[in-house]
Amino acid sequence: MEKNAWVNVFPGAITVTDSEGTVIEMNEESATKLFKGDGGYEVLGRNAITCHPPRTREKVRRIYETHSFNIYSITKNGQKYLVYQAPYFIEEEFSGIVEMFLELPDELPHFDRDNPEK
Repeated sequence: MEKNAWVNVFPGAITVTDSEGTVIEMNEESATKLFKGDGGYEVLGRNAITCHPPRTREKVRRIYETHSFNIYSITKNGQKYLVYQAPYFIEEEFSGIVEMFLELPDELPHFDRDNPEK
């Protein structure tokens, strides 16, 4: 098996940007589903901030400035998704953002490992 082959068969969209917001990597799910309407792999080399609607661009810009996490859920076409945007650092230097876009089931179990009685 090719090294890191799991990335392209992972059942969720993974998109990676550099510190300036340029899309530098994406998996098959990201290209064929999440960014299908934007040309799929044609998004590579484009700025992630401009890939977002105008009303959210400032929020995305702030994520890059503050190197912060942005985690939320949405409903799109009747399906719930988790959007997880996390900064990554190489040799302690901010290097960009990894975004994971994951389908969520209608009923999502929650387990409290701090309180096993619940």
